Amino acid sequence: MPAAVVALAVRSELSALALTDHDTVAGVPEAAEAAREAGIDFLTGIEISCDVPKPATMHLLGYGVDPNSPILLDMTRRLIEGRNDRNPKIIHRLNELGVKISMEELEAEANGGVIGRPHIAAILLRKRYVSSMKNAFDKYLAPGGAAYFDKERISPKQAIDMVRRSGGLPVLAHPSQLRTENDAQLDRTVKDLADLGLAGLEVIHSDNSETMVAKYSALADRYGLLKTGGSDFHGTNKKDIPLGTANGRRVPRRFYDALVARLGRELE
Repeated sequence: MPAAVVALAVRSELSALALTDHDTVAGVPEAAEAAREAGIDFLTGIEISCDVPKPATMHLLGYGVDPNSPILLDMTRRLIEGRNDRNPKIIHRLNELGVKISMEELEAEANGGVIGRPHIAAILLRKRYVSSMKNAFDKYLAPGGAAYFDKERISPKQAIDMVRRSGGLPVLAHPSQLRTENDAQLDRTVKDLADLGLAGLEVIHSDNSETMVAKYSALADRYGLLKTGGSDFHGTNKKDIPLGTANGRRVPRRFYDALVARLGRELE
């Protein structure tokens, strides 16, 4: 839960925090209140899965969005409905494969939150059908897996426009997951997104080496994009990723301050 995340932030001595849950802003009020009580600067956010050709994965972060924006809430409702339609299909297919798991177990695992594949993976791991979360995705839940079903996604342009119209700044998350064939293709993709209104690029991430951080930083400079960073913390779903640390690096406070400053200028 967001409050637990903020509590971890206090122990990690973080000075700022942004909550970017997948396809929902439901946790923002609780996280904002807990951050206020802990004396931590807080920025609203969301993470949106975009529709791009496989094997690429594109996630767009929306920093500073208005969590009460009708445009945003309508989009999250549709995306959550898409997830809810997919989950029973995955469960049914797993049962056909001899993997005994129920929707009741899945709802209990999510504990009132938006149900996603990591919850299914956690149950499979706990019931010893798989050896790790990664094994659960590789074997059953990722594209090509035995129980994989896709969900509704929106185009990158729709996602960028929605974030902008909701008062936020669109940022491309973990660009390595675009799985571009070479740096030239990555450059073209980022340029095309910048032309559509992309505001920033996540240069620090738990998957990124020093070489990748340098490459993405140069790419952000080339197209006048804000630099951002995040650990991609997912709680117990990614136990090896601590809150506030991305592959041993702290995200510089100046990244947060630059986001807030840009948001302020665009609201003037």
